[in-house]
Amino acid sequence: PDARSVAGASEILQLASSSDARTLVLVCVSGGGSALFCSPRDPLQLDDLMATNSRLLESGMPIEYMNVIRKRLENGKGGRLSATAYPATVLTLVLSDIIGDPLDLIASGPTVPDDGSNWDDACRLVKEYGLDAGGSHELPQSVLSLLQMGKDGKLDDTPKSSHPIFKESLSETILVGNNYAAVMAAAEKAENMGYNPVVLGTRIDGEASCVAGSYVAMAEMLSRQRDDTYVKYPIGTLPVALIAGGETIVTLPPKCKGKGGRNQELALTAAMKMHEMGLRDVVIASVGTDGTDGPTDAAGAIVHGGIVNDLTIGDAKEALKNHDAYTFFEEAKGTQSLVMTGPTGTNVADVCITLVK
Repeated sequence: PDARSVAGASEILQLASSSDARTLVLVCVSGGGSALFCSPRDPLQLDDLMATNSRLLESGMPIEYMNVIRKRLENGKGGRLSATAYPATVLTLVLSDIIGDPLDLIASGPTVPDDGSNWDDACRLVKEYGLDAGGSHELPQSVLSLLQMGKDGKLDDTPKSSHPIFKESLSETILVGNNYAAVMAAAEKAENMGYNPVVLGTRIDGEASCVAGSYVAMAEMLSRQRDDTYVKYPIGTLPVALIAGGETIVTLPPKCKGKGGRNQELALTAAMKMHEMGLRDVVIASVGTDGTDGPTDAAGAIVHGGIVNDLTIGDAKEALKNHDAYTFFEEAKGTQSLVMTGPTGTNVADVCITLVK
């Protein structure tokens, strides 16, 4: 979040508070909303939330857990926007960027009752991920103090289903797009291009480097079918497009200075494993549907078994160690591995495609 996020949130909340029973409030929500709609809860300041966001990302915490904490630090999240608009009617249209489409967590659920979490949950996550005082990803003291006050019952929690705006059915939320839709569109496109699509699912998560190994292992099994005409339990019929959706994570050490994102790290790990296995005629692309992977201008990366070779394997290992995949791809001459789409205007998590001829 930045100053624009705070200014925008202030204007939105002011408009919502001026609503009456004759007002229809239309809310459009997508991934990234937690950062774009930011109104610090007193006495927190923007700097506190910016630091908190950085620590949450560094910790490797899944986005759904991050939002349990975020919604307690602000004035508009966790159903508070709908509560502010009461007694107006609120209609929310949602593009989901979270695995499983939990409406109360997408953009920290500004218009959805927060029945699934409380102050205790937020404090438990802080301790579990080393965000507490003295932890490896310590949050600002002002944030820790506010969370403790909430746990001690000194602050009100987020609105639940018992709030009038929800109890009187004045707030409705509709899911208009998600990762499943993106994956199905990719599968259809692959089929039109002559590949046999195999959809692995839309709930893929875990460390990017671990998930990469699974994709390469499946590609290796498929590649065996070129030389073995009889495979008892084939994954699919060549040529195959393995298509998966979801959102991986990268757990960063304190003060990490590497440049990259989860999709770039997944791709670089996959390229290294394909080199180790001697895999050819396999291409893996992992991208964020919003066009931004981590704090970079790349959506992700596309790799094959030749991206990493005997001359560059040392640099690749060093890049992974430092979580610096962007730099490796940028400096790898002639590879054009980085996928540069620019902002796409939407966000339905990530898509990874593995092509095996």
